[in-house]
Amino acid sequence: MTITAEFDRPVHDRSTASDAASGPSPDPRFARDVAEGLSRAQKTVPSRWLYDEAGSVLFERITTLPEYYPTRTETAILEAHAHAMLDGAGSGAVVVEYGAGASIKTRLLLDACEHPALYVPLDVSDAFDADIDESLRARHPSLEVRHVAGDFLDPQALPLDGVPGTRAGLFLGSTIGNLEDDEIARFLTHARASLGTGSRLLIGVDVRKDAATLEAAYDDAAGVTARFDLNLLVRMNRELGADFDIDGFKHEARWDGTLSRIEMHLVAVRAQRVRIGSTVHRFAAGESIRSEISRKFGPDDVQALAREHGWRAGGRWTDAGGLFSVVRLDAS
Repeated sequence: MTITAEFDRPVHDRSTASDAASGPSPDPRFARDVAEGLSRAQKTVPSRWLYDEAGSVLFERITTLPEYYPTRTETAILEAHAHAMLDGAGSGAVVVEYGAGASIKTRLLLDACEHPALYVPLDVSDAFDADIDESLRARHPSLEVRHVAGDFLDPQALPLDGVPGTRAGLFLGSTIGNLEDDEIARFLTHARASLGTGSRLLIGVDVRKDAATLEAAYDDAAGVTARFDLNLLVRMNRELGADFDIDGFKHEARWDGTLSRIEMHLVAVRAQRVRIGSTVHRFAAGESIRSEISRKFGPDDVQALAREHGWRAGGRWTDAGGLFSVVRLDAS
């Protein structure tokens, strides 16, 4: 599916409440998260809502930018070590991916399995790209694909019945860095319960490094990340009937060394009022919506967290420059 036209659409879309009312009903989870997040002292919207259709296209463009090292580095690690990561999975493996996948990274890991039997992508979106489904089946004719719409932080039964193979979970792209400690604990607990004893879980982990490299990765010179971030306001206007003046906000990437994380913020350039439904949200000049956190970890941080929730360290692979790592956890 080609949606190149999204790159040419002005980012200062001022969709109105009547526009939102005429379209499909907004996702109630999106409406809830926005209402709750904008009522906090530090206004916040969870980063998963950055990925509507336009946001997903912009993020794919981000992954090709020279400043943005995580995607190409993680892919190179998987190309070099996928077979070692899945060693012992045997024939008929069950692969569960937490978050949108079926990219080249997913294909590398499916290819490393011996005749994978089942692929279960779990994603907040209700739609799974039919072209991806067809592509996977072409590579693995006996592979069954069962898409699950849901939040990987919520406990839910996965459709794994009837397939006895070893279970492997994928949590790639440094998505774990978008979570707070309590959310990581919830995810690891749910994944352990759903995948079961004898399973393994591969997690993409971004590594602590100098602030300049990190800030450049999240605020590129071409301004693509800024458009990606500002598109969240466009989405709120379109889907929730908000009246954000997109030109009244700017994107900022901030490194917090104390918390070891990059934060993306949408910063009000002047005082303003924004209406969403019957609620008015006031912004002082310089006040922001935090739209993403991206934590950076030490070598053993994730494994240490995992040990508290039924997992043990099963391996760690990194690139020559030490920019990124993939860790394997084994269910104890």
